[in-house]
Parts: sequence; C-alpha cells; structure tokens
Amino acid sequence: MTAAIPLVDLSLWREGSDDARAALAATVDRALIDSGFLMVSGHGVAADLRAQIRDSVREFFTLDAAVKERYATAVGGRGWIPPGKEANGYLLGADLPPDLKETFVSGREHSSGDADVDAEWFMPNVWPAEVPRLHPLCDAYAATMRGLAADLLELLAAAAGLPGTWFVDRCMDSPHSFNINRYPALNRTGPVQDGQFRIAPHTDFGSITILDREAGYGGLQVCTRDGDWIDAPVIADAFTINIGDLMARWTGDRWTSTMHRVLPPSADAPDEELISLIFFFEANLDQVIESFPPPLGRANGYLPVSAADYLRSRYAAIAVS
Repeated sequence: MTAAIPLVDLSLWREGSDDARAALAATVDRALIDSGFLMVSGHGVAADLRAQIRDSVREFFTLDAAVKERYATAVGGRGWIPPGKEANGYLLGADLPPDLKETFVSGREHSSGDADVDAEWFMPNVWPAEVPRLHPLCDAYAATMRGLAADLLELLAAAAGLPGTWFVDRCMDSPHSFNINRYPALNRTGPVQDGQFRIAPHTDFGSITILDREAGYGGLQVCTRDGDWIDAPVIADAFTINIGDLMARWTGDRWTSTMHRVLPPSADAPDEELISLIFFFEANLDQVIESFPPPLGRANGYLPVSAADYLRSRYAAIAVS
C-alpha cells in the first residue's frame, strides 16, 4: 500500500459542487482501501473546545490516585480506567505488558426502552466533582462529534456508491465512547518493559474513530500492507480518522481496519506527556453486520454478527483481570 495518508477538506463535502464532492468521495474510497486512515480538515470543531478539555482533564489526571479511584471503572465502563488495566496486545494473542496509559471515559446517555440494554451500553456517566467544568465540556464535544460522524458517514456512503443516508440510518441510534487518554512521560513511568507501548498494536473495533492528537516522539504509527510501521502525519487542526473492524467487515474488506499503535515514551523526550481525544462511533447495537458482496466487497468468510455482540467480545478481550 502507499504510505500516504491523505488530507481531505470536509468543507468541500458540505459546501462543494457535485464534481468536488465526487472527487472527494473517490479520494476517501482510495484511502480506506489503501490504509483505512485519512486526515480531515474543514471540520468546524473549535480548537478552543479541545484545548479546554485538555486543560480540565489534566486537572483530573494529576489528582491523587486515591481520589481518582472513586471514579474507577473497568474496560468498557465509564469513568477512570487506571494504568495497567488495558492491554491491547491481548487482541494479537500476545502476552505483552499492559498499555502505558490511563483513560477517562464518557459516553452517550440514552434511554432505549430496554433496561438491560441501557445498563450495559447507555449507563450514566461518572463526572469528577473535583473538576466540575469537565462535564459540560465533554458533553459539548460529544454532541459536536456525533454531528461530525454523521457527515463522515454520508461521505463514506458516497465513497462506497451507496445512498447518502445508508450508514447514517444504521448508526445514529448507537452508543459512542469518548476516551481521553493520558500518555504519561517517561520520568513518571520509569523504564519501559520489553514489548510495552502506550497502546500496543491493535485494530479499532467499531465503525469510525475520530482522533484529535498531540505531536510527540511517542506518537501514532500505522502498519502498511507490507508490514512496515510508518508515522501517521500530524497536521494542525486536522482530525485523524480511521475505520474499525465492523466497518471493514461491512464492506467485505473493501476498506481496511488497519493495525496501529502508539509508541512508548522516548528517552529523547523524558518529560513528554500527551493527551489524545478519541471518539469511537459505533453502529446501532441491533444492526446485523453482513458483508457487501462482490464487486463492492471482496470474497470473505465473515459470518453475520450484531454490533453489540462484536463490541462486547472485543472489550472483554483487552481487559486485564
């Protein structure tokens, strides 16, 4: 595959001519075939909102561990996931050390009409009383991200040659997970174990991921089809977008759910701490994911699976007991 991860201007999709929209859709299709990744500018999400979230979540992450423990949760839950509780390397069947990160998670609060569904997928968020401004900031960001996800899904439908609302109709009643990852500096973690990463090599689980990153030595890398690891570009005010396993299955592997990782902290920057804002947007829980047949998709052996069953299995796979 090509090492290029293209930058696309979403304002051309929202406001451009039919020809400009068609060209953009073709670029997106090619990118998702080649790497499963693209960069998106022109999204309209305020940089100040992202900066305020980082400022407020740093207040939370720097609290004493005993205080943060009041908000602790397991992988797949909402609240604080402490260091050492998640190991994405498990997805590869590898006995790698836990990921070098801690995470604050919030998600969609919604009443589906089924108490069991709501308890598992739409449970109440847990907000730290010590940082009261984090709640409204995260709510505002999540609302903005759901709108952005809808635009991206319409763009993806055009890229696949589907009716404009094909993915939107099957995804907008879904849960989402807004994960804020803190990748601590080397001077906090101490020496890194062999095979340890900030996030070990993995693929994402769901439909699309919208990532706001900070540049750094211990940054995001993407695995090419040739098995080479390349640095994902960091472009000012652009989001990194990638698709997950369910979207790849849906398209019959026309599009690629690509292995990626976050490098461990570097001795070249022992004070470097990075905060990533990661919005995981999913398909509707009861949506059965059946692969598109050729010629849109490729021949494959995927069996139909509900979004809920697949996501549940993936969360269980990365949890450290």
